[in-house]
Amino acid sequence: MGDVEAVKKIFTENCVQCHTVEKGGKHKTGPSLWDLFEKTGQAPGYSFSDANKNKGIIWGEETLMEYLENPKKYIPGTKMVFAGLRKKSGRKKLIQYLKQATSCNLENISYKPKFSNIKYCMFK
Repeated sequence: MGDVEAVKKIFTENCVQCHTVEKGGKHKTGPSLWDLFEKTGQAPGYSFSDANKNKGIIWGEETLMEYLENPKKYIPGTKMVFAGLRKKSGRKKLIQYLKQATSCNLENISYKPKFSNIKYCMFK
């Protein structure tokens, strides 16, 4: 299995049952991850927990590394039922996949405007 397939497999095995990543993807049990790299609790049309809405962080590599290890510890009160990925290498690969699969796949971009809001892409 190639590296790309191995990375996508991590998403498929751990996330796809609750999330979509493509533009226009529907919310499932969890929100669509398109435009993931923005403030928590912002996907339009999804009913986030107050804990997610009030966390007030911008998703980026560092915040996702910690969150994906143990979501309920990072955001107490989150609705996310996923227990987490214990292996750091798996979390890193998943984040790399998300960077490519969501709207944050343009190189050398530090922000991108969307409507009247500015949403930050944390990867330069």
